[in-house]
Amino acid sequence: MGEEVSSKRYTPEERTLYREKLAENLELFDTYLRHAEFKSAGTIGLELELNLIDSDNQPSLHNTQVLQRLDDDYQSEIGGFNLELNHPVLQVAGRGLKTLEAGVAHRLDKARKAAEAEGLTVTSIGTLPTLSTQFLSAAKWMTQENRYEALSNSIVDARGEYVRIELDGEEKYKHEFSDIAPEASCTSMQLHLQVAPNKFAEAWNASQAIAAAQVAMSANSPLFVGRKLWHESRIPVFSQAIDTRTPELVNQGVRPRVWFGERWITSVFDLFEENVRYFPPLLPEIKDFVEFSQADAPKLYELNLHNGTVWRWNRPIYDSSDSGAHIRVENRLLPAGPTPIDMVADAAFYYGLAEFLVGENRPVWSRMSFREAQENFFACAKDGMHARVTWPKIGHIDVADLVLDVLIPQARRGLSRLGIDKDVIDEYMSIIEGRAERRANGATWQLRMLDHLAPNSAPDSSERREGLKQMMDAYVANQVSGDPVHTWSLPS
Repeated sequence: MGEEVSSKRYTPEERTLYREKLAENLELFDTYLRHAEFKSAGTIGLELELNLIDSDNQPSLHNTQVLQRLDDDYQSEIGGFNLELNHPVLQVAGRGLKTLEAGVAHRLDKARKAAEAEGLTVTSIGTLPTLSTQFLSAAKWMTQENRYEALSNSIVDARGEYVRIELDGEEKYKHEFSDIAPEASCTSMQLHLQVAPNKFAEAWNASQAIAAAQVAMSANSPLFVGRKLWHESRIPVFSQAIDTRTPELVNQGVRPRVWFGERWITSVFDLFEENVRYFPPLLPEIKDFVEFSQADAPKLYELNLHNGTVWRWNRPIYDSSDSGAHIRVENRLLPAGPTPIDMVADAAFYYGLAEFLVGENRPVWSRMSFREAQENFFACAKDGMHARVTWPKIGHIDVADLVLDVLIPQARRGLSRLGIDKDVIDEYMSIIEGRAERRANGATWQLRMLDHLAPNSAPDSSERREGLKQMMDAYVANQVSGDPVHTWSLPS
């Protein structure tokens, strides 16, 4: 979805031609995978989605003005109150993670200053708690670019009816929207891991297996339109906001476009083939077809664009340039925030665990059903630190105990294999340990702070709205301090 498109709606002729191009691209990709050399430097990267808020902590639709003050490291997102920050790729070995933390902090500071020049504040949080149903139902929530309007039109046209968001947690929420506005509430951090094609399946399977633990440790979205729902409400809200299926299609077992998947894989090709086989195109935009014999690597524009409209929590990425091509895993399940050190600790946990699990003689995905991995994932999205999961040789266990007893030691070994300095490993793993020991992350802090500021308040009440505003004041102040979230103080 990073590409601009030319239309807001497409004709049957364009859709038919695009389907043919997709089939050609897939065949070309298969040929290229079997015969070409890929880059496999093992680099890492990061994308971070941000929110703009005004002096009352309400979303502000001024991303265009803020972006005009920034450089190419920043771009728009679907919501007019969103920005995306992109960090250049780097090597993880040695002190690479510290370089990443410094780079994220520097770029956040630049975004903060650009926003302040417009009288606004930038914050990184999984779901902005002060968003309201009224705001998301208004006509002007979207960034005015064709690609966003085309996406919303395509999803609503495919669904043929309103978008329903329905969630049960400590409180309940149900509302129907005329477009995909709730998707704009779901701001995430996306990690990139470049791997050789023959190692991709292992890296993806490992990423799926540990997705639940990642979500539990990092949850930072417990409040959607001010209601206490899932600890990582961003996951079900995103899933429902861009679901093209009617209830009848759900009952028939049609696959959702926001997808955990349904099986362990043996090749990166499996995922691209599933995309073409199972999902109708949403944005049938066509570019000139280039044979790979005429370039260092085929562009596969249509296949890549289609891949961008199937929202796997761990997405395969094929990227090409004149100097060759590479494959990477895009780990998309983490929320934004709270602080740079928190986010890089999450990155260290992911990269270390993935490295360790890929190197096991008998990998965890050979001892665990895919359904168990999926059930773990949604249990941790719902209950966060308090979830229970299933793990090979252990059975049912509190996810925080699994992290402390099993996964952190494995992540440490993986980070050591990657050549990361010991003091860097100790710093970031101590943050994950602190969260697990205290059962404290962004989600638990938000919920506890709101309970203190607005105890027993009803959704949409003036007490709740004032509590959310004060909570965001405290959140932003703590965020600016840079201290890891498990150390943030709470009123006694």
